[in-house]
Parts: sequence; C-alpha cells; structure tokens
Amino acid sequence: MRQNILFLMAAVFTGILVWNMNTVYGLPQQVQNVGAYKIIYLHVPAAFTAFTGFFAAMVASLIYLGTSKLKYDAFAGGVTEVALVFATANLLSGMIWARYAWGIWWTWDARLTSMLVCVLMYYGYVMLRQAITEPTQRARLSAVMSIFGMAGVAFVYQSIAWYRTQHPSPVLGFREGGGMGPGLEAPMYWNFLAMLCLAVILASVRMRQAQFATEIDSLRRMAHNH
Repeated sequence: MRQNILFLMAAVFTGILVWNMNTVYGLPQQVQNVGAYKIIYLHVPAAFTAFTGFFAAMVASLIYLGTSKLKYDAFAGGVTEVALVFATANLLSGMIWARYAWGIWWTWDARLTSMLVCVLMYYGYVMLRQAITEPTQRARLSAVMSIFGMAGVAFVYQSIAWYRTQHPSPVLGFREGGGMGPGLEAPMYWNFLAMLCLAVILASVRMRQAQFATEIDSLRRMAHNH
C-alpha cells in the first residue's frame, strides 16, 4: 500500500512538473535579464517546500519531547534532511538569478544572509545527529535544535517584508505584494505542489533507510553483547 502511494505521488510529481514547465517555458521574456526571472518558479517553490518540511520537523520534535517516542525523532530527522536539500536549492537558484540581475553571485543583503544562516543552522542539525550515537540524547538535542531552527525560518520568511534591500519585495498576492500579472503566479503554486510530492517521496525513502540502519545497529549491539 505504501509503495503504491509513493508510485502515485511520483506520477503526480512528474505530470505536474512536465505540464507546468511547458507553461513556464511559454511565458513571455522580460526585456531585462533575458527571461532570468523564470528561475523564480524553482526558487520560491523550493523555499516553500523547505519551510513546510522544517515546520513538520518542528511539530514532530515537539511531539517527541512530549511522548519520548523515537519514531517522531526519526520522522523529524528524515524530513529535515530533505527540507535542507530544497533550502539549498533555493539559495543556489537565488545566486544564479543574482548573477544575471545584479551582475554578482552574492551580496551580504539582510534577506540573503538570513537564509544562509538558516541553512547553515540546519546543516548543523544534521551534523549533530551524526555526531551523537546514543538515540535518546540525540533525539532530545535534535528536537531542541529543530525548534530553534524554526525561529530562524520565521525570521527569513518575514525578512522579505521587514527589509528593503536589493532582494525583490514580496510580489505574491497572498503576501500583499503587487502581484505578478495574469497567468504568472499560478505556475509557481503548481511547482510547489510538485516539489511537495517529491519531498514526501524522498522523506519516505530516507526514513526507510534510517529504519534499516537502526535495525542493523540493534543487531550489531546484540551480537557485541553476546
């Protein structure tokens, strides 16, 4: 049943992505940047997917702290790793856009820097989980770090509205932006749905791997004790 659901989500992801990328390809070019603005259809959905994953991980971490059940810690760890991939994609795609729009790959803009700090914080989360072998201690410290990390995510999300810098101001309708024009905004949400399906697939596979690793480690410990 689980495998069938994953196959279905993979089909949905592929179908939406192919259809939507064809739509994006047909959007009009800008006079400046020669269509470089189209990278926003990767940049923004990647951020939405990452933030959704980080939020889900924080919720699972809170549940773990309340129940001490390691399955919630495993869920938080797997989802965070996948969300981090999308957060990194967001950061890299933004750098590519900046190269075309501003002529530079990076600037210490408050919005960009806050995202970089957020990404580094979650890389620290992953390193922490790899450094601690005792499951309960790892789960407890990871949960605390996930909660603090979500505060960084909230700051990044609001920084677009708080700071007036080189980074473009909010343009999406739900963020009280000026809008993107007829037919330009909807493909972004379709891409978000496609990326969310991909994230669920990757997180499921990653948690399955973690489960196998835990079982192998348990067998190794039993063999060592005997």
